[in-house]
Amino acid sequence: MTKKHLLFSGNNAWGMYNFRHELLRHFVEKGYRVSVSAPYDEEQFRMLRELGCEVYPIRMRPRGTNPLHDFSLFLQYYWLMRKLKPDMSITYTIKPNIYASWAAHLHKIPFLPVTTGLGYVFLKKTPATSLAKRLYKHAFSKAERVWFLNSDDLRLFREARLVSNALVEQLPGEGVNLDFFAETPMPPADQPITFLYVGRILRDKGLEEFIYAARWLRKRYPQVRVQMLGAMWPENPAAIPQRQMEAWQREGVVEYLGFKHDVRPYLQAAHCVVLPSYREGIPCSLMEGAAMCRILVATDVPGCRDVVLDEQNGYLCRPRHWKSLAHAMERVIKLSPKEREAMGRCGREWMLERFDLHLVIKRYEQMINDTLAKRQAHHKH
Repeated sequence: MTKKHLLFSGNNAWGMYNFRHELLRHFVEKGYRVSVSAPYDEEQFRMLRELGCEVYPIRMRPRGTNPLHDFSLFLQYYWLMRKLKPDMSITYTIKPNIYASWAAHLHKIPFLPVTTGLGYVFLKKTPATSLAKRLYKHAFSKAERVWFLNSDDLRLFREARLVSNALVEQLPGEGVNLDFFAETPMPPADQPITFLYVGRILRDKGLEEFIYAARWLRKRYPQVRVQMLGAMWPENPAAIPQRQMEAWQREGVVEYLGFKHDVRPYLQAAHCVVLPSYREGIPCSLMEGAAMCRILVATDVPGCRDVVLDEQNGYLCRPRHWKSLAHAMERVIKLSPKEREAMGRCGREWMLERFDLHLVIKRYEQMINDTLAKRQAHHKH
């Protein structure tokens, strides 16, 4: 009996591995043939192969709007699917969700687009936004289901009539492994309060506001530590330049910890995880922080507000507003050790209830099994 074949596609191999390696490993271990397509990345492709996945490089400009490049991308997906003939295509991020979906439809391959966040194109109202909406509407009309990671994106698509109500479902993010990100006590009471940002070093993550807030806080509470952990992303137009980060470090306003594969020691040493982003899908850094019983401070924007229960497991602040962010961080400083522990525990309980990775994997399994069973029944007739 031939193995069932799943093709997963995204706009970068780093995201496919970092956000979904446990999902991919699960299906490999279940005996599926698992393929991943993404732009070439030597290290991430090696790690995906080590999981047991086949990898297929795709040339893509995730932020480009050149129609010739996009048509070339569609053709790449068309020929890849013709060659692989997967039983199902599962896609993430804007361009794979649109162009791989079209290619799958033409080959009569069932497909599931997962809207992981609306990305930069929805942050501003431009001609690219209205074009993206039209492309989404066309691509999603033929999907088996359309999954969204947060309630705001789902509502936006429904209200704009970009997707049929019968197709949409909300998935609780990418899920968080609650065994790996285990419950840990807060740092000892004599340790300075530590705020930690975990993520890519980009402007639209609100990092300039984070620096302003850090300056304001450190004038009032000189012992407070403010840290950033994550990869510099020089090819991204929203990247913070290396020289800017070096200037902030010289100023003493922030400690830059670089990129680490295992973030747990840094989460364990922090009291609070901060994400002042302008828009998210469902932020893994907040889920991982909450899983380890850390307080959360984040902007009141799509994605963040699904994870942060204001005044219960953390505080929400105004987006693009450093003073509001600084005041939310100050509230963490003013809590007693007992109050910090209680808020952290509340976050862990919320992860257990809603964002447990096992719940997410079950949803995928159910969806894939139902789709493949339906397809088999259709072929029999």
